[in-house]
Amino acid sequence: MHNNSLIVGIISDTHGALPSSASRALSCADLIIHAGDIDKPAVLDNLQKIAPVFPVKGNMDNGKWTVKIPDTAVINKGGVLLYVLHNVSNLDLDPAASGFSAVISGHTHRPLIEEHDGVLFINPGSAAQPRSNYPPSIVLLKIKDKNLEPRFVSLK
Repeated sequence: MHNNSLIVGIISDTHGALPSSASRALSCADLIIHAGDIDKPAVLDNLQKIAPVFPVKGNMDNGKWTVKIPDTAVINKGGVLLYVLHNVSNLDLDPAASGFSAVISGHTHRPLIEEHDGVLFINPGSAAQPRSNYPPSIVLLKIKDKNLEPRFVSLK
């Protein structure tokens, strides 16, 4: 905890590669969320060296190593509830009614931060395979006094 705030690193759609720029960008994180399409267990091993990792399974995550990885995750940190799933179109609950401050997803490879009904929807884009002319990116989410301050980090 840095001066009463918490930094959550959010990464998605690594598809088996963890660029060193992503590792550097995440080095300040207190915990890391991987929103799926991890593709190789080595990605999680390398992220784990930086901070505790909370991964969810993406549509490309298959094989024995993925058995322990949940489809969705609920993370309660810094007094806020975060809901994590790979594809936001599979969201089957009302995040506002369920008390979530943010819904974190991946899948589209397109970075997005939007607010709906007081809930932040965050997609960090893809760290390894961006689409639609977006740069590879992650999100650093600062949680301070239950306020969420997301910030895109472009991985040049």
